[in-house]
Amino acid sequence: MKVDVKAWYRRALVSLLLGQAVSVLAAPGCDTLEPVPWRAVAPGAWVWLPPDGGDVSPANAGHVVPTSVLVSGRQALVIDPGPSHRHGERVRRSLACRFGAQVRWIVNTHAHSENVLANSAFAADVAAGRTQILATAPTREGMALRCPDCLASLTQRVGEGAMAGTRIVLPTRTLSEGEVLRLGRWRLRVMRVEHAHTEGDLVLWDARQRVLWAGGLVYQGRVPELAQGHLDGWIAALDRLQALAPQQVIATTWSVADGSGVPSALLDTRAYLGALREKTLQAMDEGAQPQEIDRVALPAFRGWAGYGARHGFNVLRAWRELEPVWMDRQPSAQEVGR
Repeated sequence: MKVDVKAWYRRALVSLLLGQAVSVLAAPGCDTLEPVPWRAVAPGAWVWLPPDGGDVSPANAGHVVPTSVLVSGRQALVIDPGPSHRHGERVRRSLACRFGAQVRWIVNTHAHSENVLANSAFAADVAAGRTQILATAPTREGMALRCPDCLASLTQRVGEGAMAGTRIVLPTRTLSEGEVLRLGRWRLRVMRVEHAHTEGDLVLWDARQRVLWAGGLVYQGRVPELAQGHLDGWIAALDRLQALAPQQVIATTWSVADGSGVPSALLDTRAYLGALREKTLQAMDEGAQPQEIDRVALPAFRGWAGYGARHGFNVLRAWRELEPVWMDRQPSAQEVGR
């Protein structure tokens, strides 16, 4: 009897794939899973975008920055898992049910609650050694120092129901500059940026795919937050990232390069911080006082989310940082008398 090898192989492959699909769908809880609206970034890379472009509110349950994942075979890497146990649980179950993947690694790019508190959903896997949480040393230290207050603050803003079950789970492994995280086709080079958006921001860069994960360094349509930031360090970091010429940036937003060749969010964030610096120094030249926030108004950015709540605070932070710079560039009394 003559066997059609190609036909047999096709049937076997289909049977295998169907078997895997049935296995995934039959996993506990998949029939009641609330779907995650993953959007494809590149082969094997996906992003779950916030429901709106605004600030934390009960309506968005703290989901104000993207959660992204890389999937290869049955393994997954999660970057900034989200703001709560419930959010992280949706990520974990979606990866298991839709992709048949186990989360092996979680990357916390920086110590802000909306990025890291979803570590909670992976606590059992971390304790069992099935999952590692990766971050820089400053991020781990910042989480240990601030996350108890951040958890309380986020719970107050979004409600106890949205944060039910959430607890602080710290990173288990420290990443260093130049390390490479490998998963399937992805080669993520670790870049550490200190004293910019926070005391320690982690950037991941895949030069072949030209995709950049920039943590909290890049915004769009929202006023950046200088709470733990340094203005000049942040501007320098953005110049460094722009020099990489990424085609896609995933940070507090997802931005894709257009005709300019640079993702617009990189340019927009740089424009706000540059204008804040220039206007603050101008106000100093004019003899203004730090509390005169209106002297550092930036009308071009007034329509951005959080302008009313954060811009004035950013002015005070910028003023404190730039005052020594301004003093150093002023002529001395001897020079004035010449």
